[in-house]
Parts: sequence; C-alpha cells; structure tokens
Amino acid sequence: MDLKFPIAEQPDAAELERARLLFASGAEFLKGVVAMSGLPDADRGEVCFAGRSNVGKSTLINALTGRRALARASNTPGRTQEINFFTLTDALYLVDLPGYGYANAPVDVVAKWQRLLKSYLTGRQTLRRAFVLVDHRHGAKAVDEEIMSLLDRAAVTFQVVMTKADKVKQADRAAALETTRKVLARHPAAYPEIIVTSSESGDGIGQLRSVIAQFA
Repeated sequence: MDLKFPIAEQPDAAELERARLLFASGAEFLKGVVAMSGLPDADRGEVCFAGRSNVGKSTLINALTGRRALARASNTPGRTQEINFFTLTDALYLVDLPGYGYANAPVDVVAKWQRLLKSYLTGRQTLRRAFVLVDHRHGAKAVDEEIMSLLDRAAVTFQVVMTKADKVKQADRAAALETTRKVLARHPAAYPEIIVTSSESGDGIGQLRSVIAQFA
C-alpha cells in the first residue's frame, strides 16, 4: 500500500557526489536582516529553513556546509532573531529564519521578528522551497501548523525535515512520523516526501544536499 508522505529515497551515488561538490565549493555568511528593506538582491534562487526555536536549524546548516560554526547555534531558544543569509557560491542563498514558538526573549522582540518571518515567507519571489524542520522526538505540533498554513496561503512549497533522529529510539520513530503525516495531509503546499536527518550522525545530510542542489 502506498504511504502518504513517505521518507524520501536515497539518491544515487552520482547525484550525491554532485551535491557534495556544490556544498564543498564554498558557503559564506552574507548578512543578517532585521527588516524587509535589508534583504539582498533577488538575483538567484534561495531555500529557507524554518522551525520551532531550538529545533536545530543552525546546526543543520553547519552540517550541510561542513562548516562547524558557519551558522551560530545555541542551546538557548530564540537566539536567532534575524533572517540570516548565506551564499552557496553564486548559485543559491541558504536562509536561516528566526525560530517560532517559545523563545527566551521579551514579548515585543518576539512579535517583531515573527512579523519579519511572515513578511519574508509571503513576499520573497525567489524562494524556491521552505524546509520546515520538525523535531523527531515530538513530531509536528500546532505551532508548526501555523507556519505550514502561512506557506499554503503564500503558495510556497514546503518540505518537512525531521531533525535529531539520533535522539529517538527506533521503536519510537514511527509514532512521530505518523503524527507528522497526519498534519501534512491537511496542507496543500506540503511536498509529498519527508527527509529524516541527524546533524550528529550525518544521516540524511547527503540526501538533503541533493534536494537543495536542484535549485542551484
């Protein structure tokens, strides 16, 4: 029986190598943006990473690029308070969005960067795909659905990336995946495959690189 929102299949060796070479060719921090007027020129495609605070966006970007400290990661939820742009050669922007949901910051600060996040997702014409990161220990939650619904309305295709798979026992993985699949079934902008990753073990990193490389 066909499974809705299956785990994406592993690309072939040649595709994995092409993607590895692209990411190995150089990724650099470009700028942090606190207002839409500060966005870089829309002169190339871009992909963004969205997710709850402390879901591991910055850590995942570091794993993808092989640069341990390219994106600032912290155990303190809400540290990323701006839209951070990274260049992947001259072919693509990688965009680290501020975390949503709980954040260790004043309410007015949280509200400001949440407005910025929503303005970016609905107004950036060169955005090719949003990757919505979901903690594999918990599955998709109501706060994730808020962003998914926003992406539905903006007609921006999004794909779920399960993070921290190494922290989930094999016996517990199916439950989190099932929860996430039920959520995704309600969202027309959802890409019909899930990518499972671990920044610690490297699982799924090559696979995600291959997906991103198609937009370069």
